[in-house]
Amino acid sequence: MKNSQKMRFENKVVFITGAGGGIGRETALAFAREGASVVATDISEKANQETAKLIEDEGGKVLAVTVDVTDSKSIQEALNQTIAKYGKLDFAFNNAGVENKVEPLHEVDEEEFKRVVNIDLTGVFLCMKYQLPLLLKNGSGSIVNTASIAGVTGFTGGASYGAAKHGVIGLTKTAALDYAAKGIRVNAICPSVVETEMIKRYNKDGSMDALKANLPIGRFGRVEEIAAAVLWLCSDESEFIVGQSLILDGGQLAGF
Repeated sequence: MKNSQKMRFENKVVFITGAGGGIGRETALAFAREGASVVATDISEKANQETAKLIEDEGGKVLAVTVDVTDSKSIQEALNQTIAKYGKLDFAFNNAGVENKVEPLHEVDEEEFKRVVNIDLTGVFLCMKYQLPLLLKNGSGSIVNTASIAGVTGFTGGASYGAAKHGVIGLTKTAALDYAAKGIRVNAICPSVVETEMIKRYNKDGSMDALKANLPIGRFGRVEEIAAAVLWLCSDESEFIVGQSLILDGGQLAGF
């Protein structure tokens, strides 16, 4: 970790949900490489511990906590552990989420709709609700929430996911207005198709080539590219960016 040329986050503490794989894991590693103490959380203890080991193997600082983002007590306990170990919170990346089954709205099971919204939207609300008092106490900070391009446009068969991600953007804008004057910035990222296990599950019955054809750049996004955007939104380099939903889509929406 000490090989980084720019240690932008030395003596900073970041709390990351969904750190057990994909974008969350890569972002946890990226923060640690730039000097941050990382609180890695995920509902999968095994996956989360694997992330923690990767960070530790590179000499980084990490606290791994199993968290269910739909359970406020679980979130609060993880944040209590954060303060007990590191004494403060500087940044949060609320990234935990699940995909929906692709189907028309009238076929969506009510309980499945509630499950997706509870994780992807309510989970972000609960995390921010308990992170923000810590950032207020700190007097500054940055929160980045994972939305999606499905939060700014509609996609066939994506009722549950689209509803949740549109909601994440609404929460982000509202929180940004509530706390900007208090030194806390809240923004969202809106990735398109990124090379993760989630997209493989989501498109298990379809063609990856067909998905790729929708991207003018000619390829899927890479987790390290999304991580770089999250770090930028937490850095001093983006201190005038407030309440924005940063689209990371390889040009996909440019032609819509």
